[in-house]
Amino acid sequence: MSVGHVARAIEESGIPTVTIMVKAFEHRARELRIPRTLIVKHPMGRPLGAAGDAARQHEILDAAFDLAQSATENGTIIEFAAPFRPAPAHT
Repeated sequence: MSVGHVARAIEESGIPTVTIMVKAFEHRARELRIPRTLIVKHPMGRPLGAAGDAARQHEILDAAFDLAQSATENGTIIEFAAPFRPAPAHT
C-alpha cells in the first residue's frame, strides 16, 4: 500500500497527514503504522460516501480534520461511527 509510504514521506517533511480508508483495509493501516487513519464502514471505492452525498462527505472530512488535530501518537486509528448510506440524505 503505497499510500502509507507516501503519508510517512509527507510527514517527514513536516506536514501532518490523515488517511481515510475503508474498513476492509484497516489491517493494512495497522501493519503499516500509517501516521493517522480514519476508518469508514463503506464499500471499496466509496471512502467519502455515496456520490452526491455532500452532507456525509463533509462529516467524514470534518472527522479527518479533527483527527489531524487530536492525534498524539503515530499509528492512531479512529473509526467513523456512521455506516455507509447508499443515497444522499434528503433534508
